[in-house]
Amino acid sequence: MLQIGNLKIENNLILAPMAGITNLPFRLIVKDEGCGLVFSEMVSAIALVRNGKKTRDLLNSDPYERPLAVQLFGSEPQIIAEAARIVEGFGVDILDVNMGCPAKKVVSTGSGSALLKDPLKIKAVIEAVRAAVTIPFTVKIRSGWDSKSTNYLEIGRIAEECGVDAITLHSRTAAQGFGGRSDWSHIAELKKVLNIPVIGNGDIKTPEDARRMLDETCCDGIMIGRGSLGNPWIFSRTLKYMEEGVLQKPPSEKEIHLTIKRHIEMLADYMGDKWAVREFRKHISWYTKGLFHSADFRKSAIHIDSMDALMDETEAYFETLESIDDDFFFQAFGKKNGNGKKRVKINNNGNYFFQATSSL
Repeated sequence: MLQIGNLKIENNLILAPMAGITNLPFRLIVKDEGCGLVFSEMVSAIALVRNGKKTRDLLNSDPYERPLAVQLFGSEPQIIAEAARIVEGFGVDILDVNMGCPAKKVVSTGSGSALLKDPLKIKAVIEAVRAAVTIPFTVKIRSGWDSKSTNYLEIGRIAEECGVDAITLHSRTAAQGFGGRSDWSHIAELKKVLNIPVIGNGDIKTPEDARRMLDETCCDGIMIGRGSLGNPWIFSRTLKYMEEGVLQKPPSEKEIHLTIKRHIEMLADYMGDKWAVREFRKHISWYTKGLFHSADFRKSAIHIDSMDALMDETEAYFETLESIDDDFFFQAFGKKNGNGKKRVKINNNGNYFFQATSSL
């Protein structure tokens, strides 16, 4: 269990806020896989204060996904504080302020990781937000602006002193973007000097990665972002691994297919067919990465412009996978595909062979 402020969370696995990704349908899917805390997409404080409809729509939620955290970004303390009041009024469980996003369009406004250059401004933001809301309040930072100005310990102390309830550290600098490796030793150092919960973030792609981060840093929670793209099962598999030491098999092609269909249908209900088709193109690439002949499917998928075509082509692709499995298995063993086989990837070029797992 993880506790942030007065909020008790069932487990310490957290879905990271990701623009254009962590909308309501995706959050519901990862919640089904056991994620303890889900984050909204990043929300512009100034747009929220100006009552932008698209921005307010980002706050749509469902009781099933609770607890829910909403992340704001901005540069002006009073604007962020006013947006925080609005967020609290929507009944969310946690308010978070982004102080780590390295995207140019965010940094150019003085928001996100640009704040790391000005600890005094960070202090002003935190004080203003803390005075504005009573719900648990967290911040997400990076190790620093660049390798010459790592200041995560200083920012962490400011956050704790000013009343933040927990802090998330993505242990790369803003200058690194998402390149190179995150330095988990920064998370361990931050954990040693703070009394509030420290959440680790960066390079969690497998259940083993999550276990290793906990062991190496003693962090209180683990935030998973890019590792969940096309892979919502990372949460259920990680929970199983941590609680029982059991590393579950990756999802089958049938499980992937069913989740894709459900995700498409949920997006269509949420935003309409036209936008759902456009939105799901990127998800197709993530869900099918590593599957047989997926490169050809992904190339065709980017040109799909209707819901019927998207569903039909997805169905056809997975039917093709099933027939390929049957054909390959028959050639290898003289029998049709059954329970006595598993498909084994032998290189990174999408080539497979079948290996018997029981007598035939």
